[in-house]
Amino acid sequence: MSQPLSFLEKAGYSAGDAAANLVFMTMVLFQLNFYTDVFGLSANAAAAILLWPRLWDAVFDPVMGVLADRTETRWGKFRPWILWTAVPWAVVMVLAYTTPDKSWGWSTGMLVAYAGITNTLLMTLYSMNNMPYSALGGVMTADLNERTKLNSYRFVSVNIAQFVVGGCTLPLVAKFAQGHDRQYGWQMTMTIWAVACLLLFMVTFFTTKERIKPVMQVKSSPKQDFADLLKNGPWITLVCYTLFHFGMLSLRGGAHYNYYHHYADKAAMFDFVETLGLTTSSLSGTGSLADTMGYIVHGTRDTIANSNVADVFNSIVNMAGFGTTIVFIMLSTGLSARFGRRTVAVVCFALAALNAFALYLLPPTAVWGMLGLAVIGSMVYAPTCAIMWAMYADAADYSEWQTGRRFTGMVFATIGFSLKAGLALGSASLLWILAGFFGYDTQAPAAANAIEGYRVASSIVVGLLFAACTLCLIANKLGHQTTLQMAEELARRRMKAEAGVA
Repeated sequence: MSQPLSFLEKAGYSAGDAAANLVFMTMVLFQLNFYTDVFGLSANAAAAILLWPRLWDAVFDPVMGVLADRTETRWGKFRPWILWTAVPWAVVMVLAYTTPDKSWGWSTGMLVAYAGITNTLLMTLYSMNNMPYSALGGVMTADLNERTKLNSYRFVSVNIAQFVVGGCTLPLVAKFAQGHDRQYGWQMTMTIWAVACLLLFMVTFFTTKERIKPVMQVKSSPKQDFADLLKNGPWITLVCYTLFHFGMLSLRGGAHYNYYHHYADKAAMFDFVETLGLTTSSLSGTGSLADTMGYIVHGTRDTIANSNVADVFNSIVNMAGFGTTIVFIMLSTGLSARFGRRTVAVVCFALAALNAFALYLLPPTAVWGMLGLAVIGSMVYAPTCAIMWAMYADAADYSEWQTGRRFTGMVFATIGFSLKAGLALGSASLLWILAGFFGYDTQAPAAANAIEGYRVASSIVVGLLFAACTLCLIANKLGHQTTLQMAEELARRRMKAEAGVA
């Protein structure tokens, strides 16, 4: 059944995840550094503050799924949560990146408690908003191609937000810190992101509509919902896939940072960024632009060991990846319509695995090759962004197809649990691998054995996790024909139900 969505509704829906990524990417890229270098906590305290809220967030997601599935309002089940959490989200987002003034006389314990409470509240609000938001995409339309288009719009916006966060956060912090301090710079920067979140959430709420309703309103318990999910084979494979996928993303982020900072040759990176005109020797003027941007390489080849050339190169690689993803993500709709979502995802993840393995073959001086593999990797990975979230909605359809009951919130909540668990395990696994197999010592991060560990983790381990994602998707039995059959039968059921009511 054709159920097209307007451009406004697809763009409006995408705004919600753009807002979420203003928090998510700040957390992934900068939060640990903020707690240690700006807030003033020890590494152990900062690690605990990052770990426990994520674990709580993972546990809370299924609870949120139960609440969302049982929400009944004139706006639907899921849209209201975007509205209800928008203002608290913005307020807590600012508080979480506000450092209490020293004149308040707070003890270390009080600072740790403040950071822990505000971060936990932020993660809780993230679940209360983003889990219903994700489920909303599964009830806006039953049209399979429209679902893929909807998620294509969504992940274009996501990558734009990630590009903005990665490229603008530190320059804004530096700008606002002039005449004040970095604590003030962070507070003002996060205030800007918080206001943007509030506005984007309002756009999503007012431009979207829930259309898919269960054929039968059957009362059930959360226990029954979960028991039925355990009979949902596609959901099981997607839970496993999500664990591997987000574990890979978390591990890869830390591994690539160390790969570029300790394995890649700094002289070769210096030549690269100098070619782009991003060294003080390439700039005219006083260098104030370099101070504001925070990414510009200072010094010359003689002082390169102490320069931030690796930061610049890492940022360029990230921005090139995000930019490529934005361009190629739009291919997902046409590819999935022709070959089916599962087939496209399997091929893309298999190619991404080969691309990751290839990174191991590069010598330290092959910085252009590193950038090239990053771009190629983003090209083959980009279509999966939209396709996989559409497949989550397909898993919710499969439950309704099998049981006659729809519990979209529970499906996305349990996927959210797997996502958060993957993020936590990925970061921890990187440290376990480096320490267990390569004798990694935090006091000697540039030791030869540690450098080999970064190289292996960035390529071989990442490739193996991509391969694990591929195997999970091969095991998923929702192929193209089955998905079409399921969509047609569910459409007939809904039409009969509506005719019966009439």
